[in-house]
Amino acid sequence: MAQVNKGGNIRTDLAVEANALWREQGTARDASGVRVEETKKGSCTITRVKVQNEQAAREMGKPVGNYITIDSPALLEGNRQEQEEVAHCLAEELKPFVAAGESVLVVGLGNWKATPDALGPKVADMILVTRHLGDYVPPEVKGKLRPVSAVAPGVLGLTGIETGEIIKGIVDRVHPDVVVAVDALAARSVERIARTIQISDTGINPGSGVGQDRMGLSRKNVGVKTIAVGIPTVVHAFTIARDTVDLLLRDLEAKAPVAKTLGDLDDEEKNKLIQRVLSPSVGNLMVTPKEIDLLVEDLSRVVAMGLNAALQPGIDMGEIADYL
Repeated sequence: MAQVNKGGNIRTDLAVEANALWREQGTARDASGVRVEETKKGSCTITRVKVQNEQAAREMGKPVGNYITIDSPALLEGNRQEQEEVAHCLAEELKPFVAAGESVLVVGLGNWKATPDALGPKVADMILVTRHLGDYVPPEVKGKLRPVSAVAPGVLGLTGIETGEIIKGIVDRVHPDVVVAVDALAARSVERIARTIQISDTGINPGSGVGQDRMGLSRKNVGVKTIAVGIPTVVHAFTIARDTVDLLLRDLEAKAPVAKTLGDLDDEEKNKLIQRVLSPSVGNLMVTPKEIDLLVEDLSRVVAMGLNAALQPGIDMGEIADYL
């Protein structure tokens, strides 16, 4: 999740936003280190960001790897048919990350007691788990099913155990070929909330959204290929305040001389001013939509449909939708 560092700069979970900020702020010494491609599929805008070298990774704050974002207003509109189209798009983007025959462990990260953070556990609850079926399924069905297991390990505050340690223990015992971690994210832009899905092959750090970086889930830490899937459900109050100030100054600059003076403040001065207003009472406030409970229900269903369709391609999407 996004957070504000000591310098007042915003770090976002979305690579597409991190890339835009990196270029806007003029800190990109070699922008060719990041390749960006954009395509359209129906209501979905798909942006593929590839961080190609360590220099770009350090400057952007994102590990070397592939990041895919699927942005669609259909995720906010509650139309089941359009949401199924987004789920189909998610499945198509996920399939290249998981080879045929690979066994998969789906991990629902997050706190099921906190609605904005409940995406992961809710998705895990809707995954079609098949690892335990073994030889019990009919021959005509067995060839269609990939071994899939799912778990929602909770958070450190509920279990007293690092989430990464739990997953590492499960991986060591169960031996999946791939871990797919699902988590709620934080965005830099309010417009991204509950309408953008990100897929990455670089793993994820549980708790990063509230400034509590824990043991990461990645190939390096858990020992197997790790794919992260997430949707932003919160935005930092600091980013809303900063965007409001910038918009107000632009609108007033032609009307009020004092606005021109304020507009001459550099980014660091603006950030310090906003932090003085927000701190200490709401300095780390995270903001989420008032209808987040309904949104998380819909988003969880979309992600679960996409995952089930990608992991079990032998099963019809309509059957998966009926299952959920």
